[in-house]
Amino acid sequence: MKATGIVRRIDELGRVVIPKEIRSTLRLKSGDPLEIFTDRDELMLKKYSPIASLEKFTEGTAKSLSDLSGLVAVICDTDEVLHASGKNKREYDGRSISQDMDKILKDRKSYVANLSEGGDIVPICEGQEGLTAQVIVPIVCNGDCLGAVALVSNEQGARIEPSSCKLAQLSANILAGQFE
Repeated sequence: MKATGIVRRIDELGRVVIPKEIRSTLRLKSGDPLEIFTDRDELMLKKYSPIASLEKFTEGTAKSLSDLSGLVAVICDTDEVLHASGKNKREYDGRSISQDMDKILKDRKSYVANLSEGGDIVPICEGQEGLTAQVIVPIVCNGDCLGAVALVSNEQGARIEPSSCKLAQLSANILAGQFE
């Protein structure tokens, strides 16, 4: 745990203000759910991610998707990549999602792009380059976007086939169904 040097007082209603700098750094927005943990005399707040609570399930889903499609499979929540499987998976695991990816999640619409057909490729993670084909399917449950399932390739001339799009959609629907 890292000390910030910032001290805040609890008000008469038991509230504490999280400083703007920390909210920005951790990408906390108004209305974001937080988990509260205690350990002796310590209090910890953590941004709640329902998808992250399905760790083994999402890990297995990413591996199965990659095996079936032959592409890199990525499962993320609204902040970071939770699991990736396939060639170059280390480029994704645990990294923050890009602003463009965040916009797709907020729009709650699937996105398919093939560079060979003139498509506009969206980086999954900040600073990522070299992708040539992708499908991104948001995981939506009760109107809330919980994350996304993505299949990507960096091979020249790659195309996302309709069957891969259906696999990604099916996986996103199954993950969303875990929360209904």
